[in-house]
Amino acid sequence: MSDAVPPQPASRPRPQRRRSLAVCALIGVAVMAAVDEIVFHQLLGWHHFYDRSTSSVGLLSDGLLHTAELLALVAGFFLYADLRRRRALAAAHAWAGFFLGLGAFQLFDGIVDHKLLRLHQIRYGVDVTPYDWAWNIGGLVLLLIGCTLAVRAARRTRTEPTA
Repeated sequence: MSDAVPPQPASRPRPQRRRSLAVCALIGVAVMAAVDEIVFHQLLGWHHFYDRSTSSVGLLSDGLLHTAELLALVAGFFLYADLRRRRALAAAHAWAGFFLGLGAFQLFDGIVDHKLLRLHQIRYGVDVTPYDWAWNIGGLVLLLIGCTLAVRAARRTRTEPTA
């Protein structure tokens, strides 16, 4: 008879809910910054990140925003890949974080950058009121989607059996 202990079945890794939410929120912020940069700064040419100086400074500020957005996106995807590799991704929490990141960037940009700091407006030479409303309501809708998904994910987590 052998004294060898039979191998135990591998335990299933526990999902890291908070980390999944935070990592995907970072990705959401980066994606929305990229959409803003590409659509409003480059394709439409409506504004630069910083419009209170020369156009050269505006282009420099766009480049710095683009650099920050790309770094956040790369870092976010490395962290996401690590969660996947360790089988610790909580998908429902990740989707919630993604939408929270999208909405948080949009509202921060609309309220802080546009109105409080006045770094730039959405558009110049027109009444910006409808643009501001659309921008901020769009951000609020994305944030509410993220909150709804986070609440659903938390409820689902509480009702899951613990193994």
